[in-house]
Amino acid sequence: MRILGIETSCDETAAAVVENGTRVLSSVVGSSLSFHRKYGGIIPEIAFRKQLETIGQIVDCAINESGVQLKKMDAIAVTQGPGLAGSLLVGISFAEALALTSTKPLIRVDHLSGHLYSAVLSGQRKIRMPVIGLVVSGGHTGLYVIRSFTDIELLGSTQDDACGEAFDKVAKILGLGYPGGPVIEKLASAGDRNAIRLRCSNTKEPFDFSYSGIKTAVLYYAQKNRLGTYAPEGHKPDTGRIADVCASFQDAALRALVEKTLAACRCKRIRSVVVGGGVAANQVLRDMFAAASKQNGISATFPSQEHCMDNAAMIAGIAYHLSRGKT
Repeated sequence: MRILGIETSCDETAAAVVENGTRVLSSVVGSSLSFHRKYGGIIPEIAFRKQLETIGQIVDCAINESGVQLKKMDAIAVTQGPGLAGSLLVGISFAEALALTSTKPLIRVDHLSGHLYSAVLSGQRKIRMPVIGLVVSGGHTGLYVIRSFTDIELLGSTQDDACGEAFDKVAKILGLGYPGGPVIEKLASAGDRNAIRLRCSNTKEPFDFSYSGIKTAVLYYAQKNRLGTYAPEGHKPDTGRIADVCASFQDAALRALVEKTLAACRCKRIRSVVVGGGVAANQVLRDMFAAASKQNGISATFPSQEHCMDNAAMIAGIAYHLSRGKT
């Protein structure tokens, strides 16, 4: 079964063709990130205008690269949310029109379910249910019980900033630019994670997350020590201390993800974990889960780097199961 997937939930415009839920025949992703960088975050108006300009070309490219004609596709899948309203409308409208004119069934897919599915795509080992799922990205942080890819239960989510959002805001405080994840990870490798005592705030519910407190702690530290955007004009950046802030922040932020995921495993008596979302590309997070896996007897599966970020292959992949009502 071959499904054309379309994903436009944020600044990416993506299309992919996936066969039988796992074999990626093509995956094309266009991003408007360069247009947002100078603003320090995603500007919805820019995102959906660029998506309007490029979606036709990207879908055509994905179809051509797959070697499968549209008339031979079995269905069309599209992200229905969550995401930016204007961006979602671009993808949904295009997919609806394409499904109507090609007389193909249209499958609407939850964006976060797609991230949970991303580790199943080509090159990943078969995942046995049930598993604990962790989605961690710029806009979302949540824990799930996955009994099947048609039966996903939310255990807890962020009560304020998402983890990736906190990375972006800390990078902005330190004058490191946007997006924050890659630059903080790079600088943290030269810093001391124990240099500054930072921790994420406690939450009322055990599987919820909170990142606004740790972000504010970094803000106060930067103000007090005149770092980043709070450094005096013409002052030479204190690269060593900034690296320590990055390392301390990253360690605390990621450790909260691992600890709460392990707590969910113990509570639900589940020994397998899948991780998805943009922050899943962080190598330190992968290493933390690898160590936790060995220490606690669990298995943790991550997507390939290309499938951590928003993409349409994960949307087409999970749509295969939704269309059949199977795991």
